[in-house]
Amino acid sequence: METRTLQVIYEDNHLIAVNKPRGVLVQGDETEDTPLSDMVKEYIRIRYNKPGEAFLGVIHRLDRPVSGVVVFARTSKALARMNELFKIRKIEKRYWAVTRERPDPEVGHLLHYIIKDAEKNISKALDQPSNRNKDAKLSELDYEMIAEMDGMHLLLVKPETGRPHQIRVQLARIGCPILGDLKYGSKEKFSHGGIYLHCRSLSFLHPVKQTEVKIVADTPSDHLWNQLRSVGEAAERPEDP
Repeated sequence: METRTLQVIYEDNHLIAVNKPRGVLVQGDETEDTPLSDMVKEYIRIRYNKPGEAFLGVIHRLDRPVSGVVVFARTSKALARMNELFKIRKIEKRYWAVTRERPDPEVGHLLHYIIKDAEKNISKALDQPSNRNKDAKLSELDYEMIAEMDGMHLLLVKPETGRPHQIRVQLARIGCPILGDLKYGSKEKFSHGGIYLHCRSLSFLHPVKQTEVKIVADTPSDHLWNQLRSVGEAAERPEDP
């Protein structure tokens, strides 16, 4: 993905948000693949004609196969304040997830304790923590099935916490692995290398301006997302009075 193709969906003097494609890292790792953070730095350097390397603070991350909203800080003040908003759960996160299996019930609240095996890069969701898993972290989310089409189920997911692979492992724990997520039980692999989990929006009080901000990202453009996008958007709109 080249800098010129970067999809910037929100930008001001303090924050910048982009729509992350599937398969792109947010921050560099041992693979040495170009991460999203470097692409955004280059975008800022060129757009604002900044000499040297532009400041960019990584506030949160999405897993490599996941698409959607990623917000970065353009100042240290914004970074510190956004980190605090995430810490005290003042960021409303909405994801869309596609599963083959119908969740039962169709609307629910999930509470598990998640522990991550860093060496294998996989998480496990437990019903209760144990003496063997003292590091397991409380993980909660709400979900609602908002559409069904051709044997696929579109879920609106609202995580309350932000644990490693949380949505992926919690949905798999109730028998609804995300489509394409081989790591957590899906049987299907796609050529784009991604999974059907998309960070649809983030809503929060701007850390400097103190105004309400809602940042929305379109889904990737493929046949399945194109089919489901309109029903997902319709479910987001409030009913007419």
